[in-house]
Amino acid sequence: MQRITAMVGGCPMVAWRRAGRRPSVVCLHGAGVSSREFQPFVEVLGRDRDAWTVDLPGFGASGRPPHPLVLRALADAVVEWLAAVDLDQAVLLGGSFGCQVAVDAAVRHPDRIAGLVLVGPTVDPAARSFARQLLRWMRNSPHERLSMAPLNLADYRDAGLRRVVGAFVETLRDRMEDKLPSVTVPTLVVRGARDRMVPQDWAEEVTRLLPAGRLAVVPDAGHMVPYRRPHALAGLVDDFLTHECEGGGAGDGTRPGDRRAAG
Repeated sequence: MQRITAMVGGCPMVAWRRAGRRPSVVCLHGAGVSSREFQPFVEVLGRDRDAWTVDLPGFGASGRPPHPLVLRALADAVVEWLAAVDLDQAVLLGGSFGCQVAVDAAVRHPDRIAGLVLVGPTVDPAARSFARQLLRWMRNSPHERLSMAPLNLADYRDAGLRRVVGAFVETLRDRMEDKLPSVTVPTLVVRGARDRMVPQDWAEEVTRLLPAGRLAVVPDAGHMVPYRRPHALAGLVDDFLTHECEGGGAGDGTRPGDRRAAG
């Protein structure tokens, strides 16, 4: 993959890219981690599509702002970065907390975003507390690949305790459910069938709140679908781009129960 660095607000933001057909797909990582979790997926999707994974300011290989950025500032940084690398009408693919960043960007900057893919969207309002999230994380862990653990530990080390804690605080503070009805672009919601962080009823509620949303469930996957099932997710995303984004589609009124499984 090609490494690309762009300056945003005086801070370098680093991304990795495999060039292909547009619209471009830009992956936004979860709380406290980095683009490492998306690289297996970008390798697969990038065989045909223009695929990117970017480190948000303060994480991974990107620069460190003086203070941890709140969610709104992270979303603004993503939009500024899109302009810096000359990406217009990109599709944002968020994982976990990255979904919250993507939704905020799409609501406040709809002219720059062609579509959204929300993979494991957090936070379920029924578990909006640190203790409940920790319990769900522990229940979900057996369904993730063991090779993710050293990557996450390296990400936490690189970001530092203050930024990791700040990201998790933003995850709990943000009420994404209040913004979803204002998302005007086509949106694909993806859930791993074994995801204990995002239960099925919450994934369906996310889809219901979106004006142009559809839901897909990936078998044999926990919360981190892009890392565990990159080929299955790439197939879903490619189909979504073909039918919803390339032709400027705005959804087909599909309800949550109409589209579920991916191979």
